[in-house]
Amino acid sequence: MIIKLTKMYKHNRGTLLFIALMCVFRSAVADWNEVPTGSMLPTIVEGDRILVNKLAYDVSTPFVHHSLYKLADPMRGDIIVFDSAVSEKRLVKRVIGVPGDTVALIDNVLFINDKQIDYEDSANKDDFCEITEDLLGVKHRILVANNGSGLSNFSAVDIPSNYYLAMGDNRDNSADSRVIGLIPRDEIIGRAKQVVMSLNYDNYYLPRSQRFMHDL
Repeated sequence: MIIKLTKMYKHNRGTLLFIALMCVFRSAVADWNEVPTGSMLPTIVEGDRILVNKLAYDVSTPFVHHSLYKLADPMRGDIIVFDSAVSEKRLVKRVIGVPGDTVALIDNVLFINDKQIDYEDSANKDDFCEITEDLLGVKHRILVANNGSGLSNFSAVDIPSNYYLAMGDNRDNSADSRVIGLIPRDEIIGRAKQVVMSLNYDNYYLPRSQRFMHDL
């Protein structure tokens, strides 16, 4: 048995080495992540496979995500990917508040450090409105329900060191910091800035070619 395994290894060690290196690369350098829900609409749609840069913030050990060296901290407006201990799943959300910020939401209008942020260029879509939100210099599109929801308001929150307030761009349909609380820094595994590929779940999983390598 040992002889057979040795022969098998000798004949396939190139393939085995490639697989091992690929696993290390995906674990510590970059990976892709499927987005199965609409919580980040209109920025990310169901069926997108987003590229996750795991070196955006930390150099980490493969497989166990233990930071060896901090490269940077998440910034307001970043789309982060994190393993949520509270929800017991990997989530994709946008950073709204960073350590030291005070953030409040009133009728789906954000206030950051007592300053109401700017909104412009709205467009109605059935029961929702698509708006451009300016996160103090970072502009992106969001969806808000025309009649609001239970997620449309929260009182001012002071964000402590090593925590972040993150929300989905689909503001009234996202289980984010309003549901699971602030995001610990050590749960964040990377940043997403691009769609690798996309499959249309509503059309026989056909590829959406226009979203391949689409910037977020």
